[in-house]
Amino acid sequence: MPLDQPTPPEKPPSPHTRASLLAQLRAWGLTCQTHDHPEVFTVAQGQDLHAGLPGAPTKNLFLKDRAGKYWLISAGALTRIDLVSLGRLLGAKGRLSFGTAEQLFDLLGVLPGAVTAFALINDSARRVRFVLDGALLDAPLIQFHPLRNDATTCITPADLRIFLQRLGAEWDCVSFSADDAPNWRKMD
Repeated sequence: MPLDQPTPPEKPPSPHTRASLLAQLRAWGLTCQTHDHPEVFTVAQGQDLHAGLPGAPTKNLFLKDRAGKYWLISAGALTRIDLVSLGRLLGAKGRLSFGTAEQLFDLLGVLPGAVTAFALINDSARRVRFVLDGALLDAPLIQFHPLRNDATTCITPADLRIFLQRLGAEWDCVSFSADDAPNWRKMD
């Protein structure tokens, strides 16, 4: 009688690449412009570079709470974000902290410095909740890295919404006010 062989675990799908992301955006009929540039790892490092590109530059934070919930925050590049107030608003358990490089790659398929709203395409299990700065919805274009930090892709807010809808991603819109206290922004 043959020994029962355990079924090997399914290999998780490989994360999307810049090329496959941009191809998927085109396949969904979304209009984007991608601009190549030297690698940038911080908002400050990319400030001059992004100022020469169309649209609103962003900063993107990969956060977690002590209960193992994850959030991806996309806000205007110069927006101050009070993590304590944001954590309360989001219902986080304990303090929000930055996720590790390993968690970032496992959940969103990107490396530190390349965190982007487009990385949600790699979150097929929908474990990361997306939070968008409401001010970005008023911009003509929004700048995000296309899964790598050596380029910037500009997308309209309307096409970003379609992208999120096509993914089936749940997301929230938060306004970061002048007093740094975030609050929910009503969606149309």
